[in-house]
Amino acid sequence: MADRNGNTKITKYRRHSSFLNIGTLIFGAIFVYMVFCLIIYFTAEHVTSYEVTAGSISGNYRYTALALKTEEVIQAPQSGKVTYYAREGAKASSGMTICSINENGSDVSAASDLTLTSGELSQLSNTMASFTRSFDDSSYQSVYNFKADLESYILQLSQTEDGSAVSLLNQCNAPESGFVVYAVDGMEQLSESGITSELFNQNSYQKSSLRLNVSVKAGDDLYKLVTSESWALYFPLDSTLATELEDRKSIRFRFLKDNNTFTAGFSILKNDGEYFGKILLNNSLIRYVSDRYLEIELLMDRKSGLKIPSSAIAEKVFYRIPEDYVITNNDTENEITLLRETFNKDGSSSVKYVTATVYSKEDGYYLINTDLFKNGDYVQMVDTSKKFQIQENNTETIQGVYNINKGYAVFREVTVVDENEEFCIVEPNNIYGLAAHDHIVLDADTVNADDIVY
Repeated sequence: MADRNGNTKITKYRRHSSFLNIGTLIFGAIFVYMVFCLIIYFTAEHVTSYEVTAGSISGNYRYTALALKTEEVIQAPQSGKVTYYAREGAKASSGMTICSINENGSDVSAASDLTLTSGELSQLSNTMASFTRSFDDSSYQSVYNFKADLESYILQLSQTEDGSAVSLLNQCNAPESGFVVYAVDGMEQLSESGITSELFNQNSYQKSSLRLNVSVKAGDDLYKLVTSESWALYFPLDSTLATELEDRKSIRFRFLKDNNTFTAGFSILKNDGEYFGKILLNNSLIRYVSDRYLEIELLMDRKSGLKIPSSAIAEKVFYRIPEDYVITNNDTENEITLLRETFNKDGSSSVKYVTATVYSKEDGYYLINTDLFKNGDYVQMVDTSKKFQIQENNTETIQGVYNINKGYAVFREVTVVDENEEFCIVEPNNIYGLAAHDHIVLDADTVNADDIVY
């Protein structure tokens, strides 16, 4: 704009602060909201979820089994230094030389010019390879047993048919055929009538190796023979599992030691009110002849369904409403409508329709949340004067889990059809229950119904 003299006149407008504009305010609000959400996230108790899968539980009954065999402990007939020839676990025939006792205390050694055939060398190599594969640092005693086995094997090879290569003094021969064991634990004469739960506490179990005694006195334990292929495994059972297994005549199980699986005869033993499973075997003793305790796993046919952790199971109390007092929802079976009559403190009453979530339906009753009513309220039948009073004895407790698909905890009923220590199998295809790939709370004790889950 120009003034009267023709000069251009510049008018300065007052400039508003560029900091406080609408964009800054929106950004500030968003920032404050994000900070608030972060504070809530880090201060709130977080809930761990679990995705429901379809499956079954099997092989989860693991026990420490006690093995009883037909055992005979052989004592030394005289004093002296012992040299063992039979290997641990070897099958000895009647009259076979197991060891010798030298009264003068001198060693019996193999011939220095012993030559092994290719087959004997191969057997030694396989024995050493097998020991290497199964070696366990926690059982170093096995090293001494392996060393003694090799010495016994070489001593056996050094003998000729007439015994000229090695002078065997005071031979100790097997009185009958059986498996040779060089350890005793005091349970050799234990019968099944003496089995108690205390025997399965291995803290007090002691096993003495006889091959550590290079010298013996007359009457000392020398070795042990297991004289029958028939043997039995015993393991403790609770009353629930004992009832489940009482009709079984056979059972399939697995030895955790070597993962070998067997099917064998089964029965239940009851001693002084305690239950024990008994597995009777007639073979494979050579694999476990030196073991008193064996870890086993029962492989039973189990039911299939939805697999969930046992920790997710909770119990909740619900009101039972007769179906005649319910208005069903044609769009969803999970919701119903009720005509509720509530009494106020001044004695007046109010009637209104309420929508309730259905947690289960059985025997003509719907189970609904107790938060919708208080004791003494009525549910009125529509278009009639009939009423059903809500009372404490009209409740039912059911098992369920907390479904968190929608971001908050919703209780859903489950029917457990099988379980073990860690997992449960629940029935699928329940319209009021769970479905595969639902997300539930892993630990039911960490939430309540309708809690927001972060």
